[in-house]
Amino acid sequence: MRSIWNGAISFGLVSIPIKLVNATESHSISFRQIHLADGGRIRYRKVCEIDEQEVSAGEIGKAYEEADGSVIPITDEDLGSLPLPTAKTIEIVAFVPAASIDPLQMDAAYYLSANGVPAAKPYTLLREALKRSQKVAVAKYALRGRERLGMLRVVDDVIAMHGLLWPDEIRSPEGVAPETEVKVRDTELDLADALMDTLGEVDMDSLHDDYREAVEELIAAKAEGRTLEPAEADDSGGKVIDLIAALESSVRAAKEARGEEPETAEEPAGAPVAKVTSLAGRKKSGGTGAKKKATAATKKTASAKKSASSRAPAKKTAARSTKKSTAKTTTERAATTTAKKTTAKSDSKTHSQSDSKPTAKKAAPRKRASA
Repeated sequence: MRSIWNGAISFGLVSIPIKLVNATESHSISFRQIHLADGGRIRYRKVCEIDEQEVSAGEIGKAYEEADGSVIPITDEDLGSLPLPTAKTIEIVAFVPAASIDPLQMDAAYYLSANGVPAAKPYTLLREALKRSQKVAVAKYALRGRERLGMLRVVDDVIAMHGLLWPDEIRSPEGVAPETEVKVRDTELDLADALMDTLGEVDMDSLHDDYREAVEELIAAKAEGRTLEPAEADDSGGKVIDLIAALESSVRAAKEARGEEPETAEEPAGAPVAKVTSLAGRKKSGGTGAKKKATAATKKTASAKKSASSRAPAKKTAARSTKKSTAKTTTERAATTTAKKTTAKSDSKTHSQSDSKPTAKKAAPRKRASA
């Protein structure tokens, strides 16, 4: 790889000759500007405003423009004469934990290569010291006409340097966060946790630029005279969605994609609402354990109510059935008793009539005898 800067790492009194090499490269597709009427190439030409003549790169220098519009020429010799110790040196100023570097400060990345055989020993010494301490080095260096801040760390067997923005170059996030007060339910946080756990980790090497591939396919199709089918537009933006439903659907989709069986999440009635802005706030609001207990208690109560309500109609039905049976039995008994009494009276009457008829027959002959 071609070096873009040669210098040395200043490690206390130890000087390590190094070469600076770009650690990254851009794979973005570049386009040219053309004239739509005839397809002619549009080019930029550098023209002097005074004589309106095009100038070459060798005729162009630097200058600083004052607020009133006046111009102060600055030459490379002027910049090279500045008392800047980092002009050709990466000067290490401190060793700090990697977590103390704000990722917002990260800029371009470079590999530092040992420049020559004598540099191999001190280079390896610094590399192993960084490995054992599990720290990174904060350094200053000058590149492309300005002093910069950098972070040195170990990548495999190489020392890498990340350019850092100066702290005063990081803008404050004031006014970026939502201005309205937002309340988040424990159930929503639990579903978000479930989605994060389901998505799990990813192999960074498997990620790639889908847009670049699509542009390459478009260029190839146009070159061959083919027409690509337009992609379906995603019109989900601007819609008000049910956050719970969206999270549940996301968890199910993620589990199905991983071949797992999706589970249905239920939110207990009267779930607590908590304003959560940090992990500490979330712990105060109850968390997952409280939610599970509340869910279990609610389900137990609902089951008891359901069981009680299902037994109540059964008792009423049994009571009605018993009452009807008792009434029916009483009626049958009364009818039987009445029938017996009626039969007894009828038999008694029959016997009376049969007894009275013979007596009358016997009396009649006696009357005829006395005459």
